[in-house]
Amino acid sequence: MSAIVVFPSVAVLFIARWLSSLFDLGAVVIVSIVILVGLFSIQQFGTSKVGVIFAPALAVWFFSLGAIGLYNLITHDYTVLRAFNPAYIYFFFKRNTGKAWSALGGCVLCITGAEAMFADLGHFSVPSIQIAFTFVVFPCLLLAYIGQAAYLMKYPDSVERIFYDSIPEGLFWPVFVVATIAAIIASQAMISASFSCVKQSMALGCFPRLKIVHTSRRLMGQIYIPVINWFLMTMCVLVVATFRSTTDIANAYGIAEVGVMIVTTTLVTLVMLLIWQTNLILALCFPLVFGTVELIYLSAVLSKILEGGWLPLAFASIFLCVMYTWNYGSVLKYQSEVREKISMDFLIELGSNLGTVRVPGMGLMYNELVQGIPSVFGQFLLDLPAIHSTLVFVCIKYVPVPVVPQEERFLFRRVGPKDYHMFRCVARYGYKDVRKEDHRAFEQLLVESLEKFLRREAQDLALESNLEEIDSISERSRESRDSGFPQGDGTLELRIPLMGDQRLDEAGSSASFEHLSAALPSSVMSSDEDPSLEYELSALREAMESGFTYLLGDGTVKAKKSSWFVKKLVINYFYTFLRKNCRGGAATMKVPHTNVMRVGMTYMV
Repeated sequence: MSAIVVFPSVAVLFIARWLSSLFDLGAVVIVSIVILVGLFSIQQFGTSKVGVIFAPALAVWFFSLGAIGLYNLITHDYTVLRAFNPAYIYFFFKRNTGKAWSALGGCVLCITGAEAMFADLGHFSVPSIQIAFTFVVFPCLLLAYIGQAAYLMKYPDSVERIFYDSIPEGLFWPVFVVATIAAIIASQAMISASFSCVKQSMALGCFPRLKIVHTSRRLMGQIYIPVINWFLMTMCVLVVATFRSTTDIANAYGIAEVGVMIVTTTLVTLVMLLIWQTNLILALCFPLVFGTVELIYLSAVLSKILEGGWLPLAFASIFLCVMYTWNYGSVLKYQSEVREKISMDFLIELGSNLGTVRVPGMGLMYNELVQGIPSVFGQFLLDLPAIHSTLVFVCIKYVPVPVVPQEERFLFRRVGPKDYHMFRCVARYGYKDVRKEDHRAFEQLLVESLEKFLRREAQDLALESNLEEIDSISERSRESRDSGFPQGDGTLELRIPLMGDQRLDEAGSSASFEHLSAALPSSVMSSDEDPSLEYELSALREAMESGFTYLLGDGTVKAKKSSWFVKKLVINYFYTFLRKNCRGGAATMKVPHTNVMRVGMTYMV
């Protein structure tokens, strides 16, 4: 997130700096702020309409860099190609020592920035990224830097403005326009990546719930988070107005980028060990090679902490505290719910009326428990004089798959005896599923899935009773055969021909199946004729027609009096502040306030 705050500021100031020869520094800062405000203001409209120009604009930008670099290489000094000899690295460090080590910070800025064009990597396939970086990005950037080096060999005084001065005359303004578009696209990619990261953090329970707006009907990944958007805009404007130059911001960006590299190397190593099951020696060679290089770069950029490098560290610390506080408080709250859940024995003692009056309608009680009855339900029973005729405990879970089909969205289980009309429902969503569905569509799909569950349950019960009946009939038939016929003195068995045993077995089997067919539950022969199933389905439809009510627990989390001071501070103030200002479950489902019923409850953690 710190890199996302810094990069748009760097890109915009870099473009505005082109105009510094025409305007003073104050005008450049004002132009940069105007561009930033305009960039963040259009986020709410989505990028689907202008996304078609992204690929052509980036292609023109990279090919223009490569063409200008090739022109400078041929025109000025092609002998700079000798720099490919790695021996010059040794000579450079031997000649400059400390200055060479400090110059590595500038090398970081040379190798970073291009990936910002593809920052939203989740929207591209792996082959497309590999082809683009291998055959377009890397060769064009390499030619651009080689061409600038050739230009410096002839004009060494242009080191401060090498990028601008190396552009051939007559191409300055066309390249300026293309560079402006490329900077906006790169900033847009970083902003979109921040939205995706925050959404996935919310799905994993590591970030407070925020409002998510889907800007595209076809592409699920195109989202817009208003709070994050305006926060980033404010921070970028403050950074530009405070630093007023690209030097300090570049130092901040370098630290952020090297930090991203180290984190990526660490995570890839874990993936190699735990998922790919790579050989231990080969897996450790990866961080040993790449991690060593990255640590060297990190040691170089950390010397710039006082010159702007503190900025990404400060942002990273703030977001780390927010995410840790939210996750820590949420885990303690969930553990408290598990400890205080209501036992089934207590619920059975209340009876089917649950100790109160059952009124028509369907109540959807949201909670985080997959098993058991949440304690907030007991609070509802204490506070309300009536409870709905059908109750469904809804638990929303996110699974590590992109999309969960609608026919697999809900998992149902009955809670208590049949006459209680209580069910447990686990609603599963993938990380790319759209969660801004209308509450009516959600209710309709839930009822349809519940009806299917009831029919399957009736069929399973009928099949189970069928098997039990077969076992009992087979047992009686076996006992009858073992004991023989009751008449006579027991010699009748000797007078029956051998085929008579088979005929008796066939007759007994036929009689058994006739008796079994008469004893089968009606739901096996026709589920529509099962009286108990039809009664429950009619009760479900009647409850649906009476309306839905969303039962939400307005819980307050408090630290115990015996807790440490730091825990009281984190839970009673920081976590409480985040809970009060995050988006509630009813809001994400677009449920009218008239359909929501809340009850207060305090969790002592």
